[in-house]
Amino acid sequence: MLAAATAIVATLSPLTTVQAQGQPIRLVVGAPPGGTTDTVARSIGAKMSKELGRSVIIENRPGAGGNIAADYVAKSAADGNTLLVSFTSFSINATLYKNLPFDPRKDFTPISMLASVPSVLVVRKDFPASDMAGLIQEAKAHPGKFTMALGGIGSSLHMAGERMKLMAGLDIVNVPYKGTTPAITDLLGGQVDMMFASTLNALPHIKAGNLKALGVTSNKPLAVLPNVPPIGSAIKGFESNAWFAMFGPAKLPPETLEKLNAAARKAVADPDFQRLLEQESAQAMSSTPEGLKQFVSEDIDRYAEVVKASGATPD
Repeated sequence: MLAAATAIVATLSPLTTVQAQGQPIRLVVGAPPGGTTDTVARSIGAKMSKELGRSVIIENRPGAGGNIAADYVAKSAADGNTLLVSFTSFSINATLYKNLPFDPRKDFTPISMLASVPSVLVVRKDFPASDMAGLIQEAKAHPGKFTMALGGIGSSLHMAGERMKLMAGLDIVNVPYKGTTPAITDLLGGQVDMMFASTLNALPHIKAGNLKALGVTSNKPLAVLPNVPPIGSAIKGFESNAWFAMFGPAKLPPETLEKLNAAARKAVADPDFQRLLEQESAQAMSSTPEGLKQFVSEDIDRYAEVVKASGATPD
């Protein structure tokens, strides 16, 4: 996702503070190069480098739904030189994985939110419903008949589907795939009935008439899909957006945290970063450390209910 922007490289600036001691700031990413998390980190890192007058490099440590990168940062020195750019799985994994090597609430210093990303529910073009009310009616009339493709177990898109089923009382069968591309391929071919997908992946097929968009996970319509209503208009209270945020190890010094938060918030406000996110109908958004801490704590609780109800496991 956002592949066109993955060539962004953090700007290397001369170190200008005693605190840096010749070390660059490392933004550790729990995803491989080329994905949305990596692209967000590279764009934010380049802008923070200019603001802080320090080198910022991206270090990809993919695996275990982001847990490898998170564990590495949790066990790093609390000096502000090793930071984590994480995503929604940070909250999901707290319940999905039974024996995490870190505590997501206690072993990190929240720095700032970076972005919020909605998704869209799409169905095969000949699906017997063209809106959310119709889908709910069909699924309730035929429990266990319809299938939902999953591009990844434990992802925010997987959990969006589980949240929808839980809140609407629907029996829809999950069909796991190893990635979004094969899932969409089978949806286009009619082998599965529906899936949650990013707008970047789904929009070309929606515009071509090969998939029908029934609802978006945000609380208001998206600019690229102005005629597709929020799922929450049919399922009261439903909202399920992916997010990206920055964390440091626990017990970052207050003055270091203040500088990092200010630099991150200025980077998020940069028009170039906001245009980058527009490619996926995402919203650039920052926060105070306290605001992010409260959000993550509540998000862990929200996903705990959904993960437990789904019976999902990382295997």
